[in-house]
Amino acid sequence: MTPPKPISRPDRVSLWRYLKLFRQDILSAQPDRLYGAWMAEFRTPFFRSYLTNDPTLIRTILNDRPRDFPKSDRIGEGLRPLLGQSVFLTNGPKWDHQRRIIDPAFERGRLTQSLPAMWDAGQAMVTRVLDQIGTGTDIEIEEVASHAAADVIFRTLFSIPIEDKIAAQVFHEFRTYQRSQPILNLAAFVPLPRWFPRFHRAETKRAAERIRALITQLVDARRDAIAKGTAPDDLATRIMTTADPETGQCFTAAEMVDQVAIFFLAGHETSASALSWALYCCAAAPEWQTRIAEEAEALSDPKDVKRLKTSRDVFRETLRLYPPVPMMVRETTKPESFRKRAIPKAAQLVLSPWHLHRHTKLWTDPDTFDPARWQSDQTRQSARDAYMPFSAGPRVCPGAGFAMAEGPLLLSMLLRATAITPVTGKTPQPVAHLTVRARDGIWLRAQPRRSPATEDAA
Repeated sequence: MTPPKPISRPDRVSLWRYLKLFRQDILSAQPDRLYGAWMAEFRTPFFRSYLTNDPTLIRTILNDRPRDFPKSDRIGEGLRPLLGQSVFLTNGPKWDHQRRIIDPAFERGRLTQSLPAMWDAGQAMVTRVLDQIGTGTDIEIEEVASHAAADVIFRTLFSIPIEDKIAAQVFHEFRTYQRSQPILNLAAFVPLPRWFPRFHRAETKRAAERIRALITQLVDARRDAIAKGTAPDDLATRIMTTADPETGQCFTAAEMVDQVAIFFLAGHETSASALSWALYCCAAAPEWQTRIAEEAEALSDPKDVKRLKTSRDVFRETLRLYPPVPMMVRETTKPESFRKRAIPKAAQLVLSPWHLHRHTKLWTDPDTFDPARWQSDQTRQSARDAYMPFSAGPRVCPGAGFAMAEGPLLLSMLLRATAITPVTGKTPQPVAHLTVRARDGIWLRAQPRRSPATEDAA
């Protein structure tokens, strides 16, 4: 099965045309040759950018010399009204301090403590879907996945379900924020001095302010509960009570608001994107859907997630084809020489999981949905050299293990309860702004796998 991908632009276009295409979708704004190139250079009147698919260069940038290639402010400029100085946007000593506090909360042993919250969110998702579809109907699956992923985040972070008043408000406001296309900011294209106004969209700023105000309420309430000794042992409590082992300092309330904002953005938006595309791929490849549903029959406890081998391979393959964050941007701190090219200081280095994961010289049948490849010896080298849905090196996403438990678990729970098929005439078209989503949503036909009478008898 070959799932849809964006139509690439012509190889040469004007800067104005490129900016227009970028505004519509950052993936279809790129030429097709990038799927087979090791490196490509793009010049504008304002800056130079270099996309690299060379595994050796990627290791140099992300693993071997990450301090020489800090995260670029270009993409982060548009997200700053919401994310402030969160771990996603910082570099240097500030980032070091943040990761020393955050990383312990996502260690493997601590992750196990989050599984019951994922399980509860999954059960709530299944109940909502079954109530919605009755005996069978068309549903927009991105909405289902977004709701479920937000529920997971609130349950694991603050021990509250999505139905909580503040949680529901944050979820609603975040959808408004997404629709404002926050990364499309002038500073993403033109290098501006620090003092120069960023001209964020009015709706972007208003939505960010509302979200941060709601998160502040949650953080303040948790600080009070910690002081009283009544706080639950969830992610928020663990992070807020962890001191930097080098400085002895914990996050201030303002710093914690920044971190919660990125946890929600990264944990909700990216998980929803991956789960939506996984469900679409399973609908279009019914043999894999059936295998997941059969495997999931043995699910009886959150810890059973480690047994979901088929679901995990399907999720890995989905992350290969539809990495939620399709591009990452780093910046050179000094002149470099890459593949016999002279790279100037302050050049933008674009690392594209989207193109790397579909590279014609690194993967067999790169556009084909084939979860079986993850059990093949042939894939091992590709997986090592050309697979980074969560980035790599010191800046690898701290929630990678969390996502690889959440995704397969929710996928298995939903496919155990429902059978899904594509809706004729509504093939989803991938676009990328914050994450890889479908232009008009992902519509699937869903029906219960068991009749109500069968469920009652069981």
